[in-house]
Amino acid sequence: MWLDLPTFQTVVASTPLVAIDLVVRNRRGDVLLGLRVNRPAYGFWFVPGGRIQKNESLDSAFRRITLDELGRTFERASARLLGVFEHFYDDSVFANAGAGPDTHYVVLSYYLELEDDPTLQPPAEQHQQYRWWPQDELRFSSRVHKHTRAYF
Repeated sequence: MWLDLPTFQTVVASTPLVAIDLVVRNRRGDVLLGLRVNRPAYGFWFVPGGRIQKNESLDSAFRRITLDELGRTFERASARLLGVFEHFYDDSVFANAGAGPDTHYVVLSYYLELEDDPTLQPPAEQHQQYRWWPQDELRFSSRVHKHTRAYF
């Protein structure tokens, strides 16, 4: 269940958010990144991902987030946990409406390797475009957000 905006702003200002990030790699070893259109991390290339909802199991969250972010459902059992990461931002989704709180995420990062040629159809709600990045290039690009580079 998604919270109304005033409640969500209170949550962002008061607690860490728990999320899943998806490190998606194709057969060539390239990694899917999207160019962020929302805060935090606006204007940076970032891995797909999303928040876990209250009372949502990790398996259900993984299926929902892969469908929402990749346009295709994947099972968490098909991925490998990379680790637990903390992301701290000086801004939040509310920064566009004036001075908003900072944001703290606790992120479960999963590695998902696509065996076939990916037929993904990611939506444009969080990212204005997507691109497959060679891993060596993304590790050193200042256009890729530091929290994404940390996965490599």
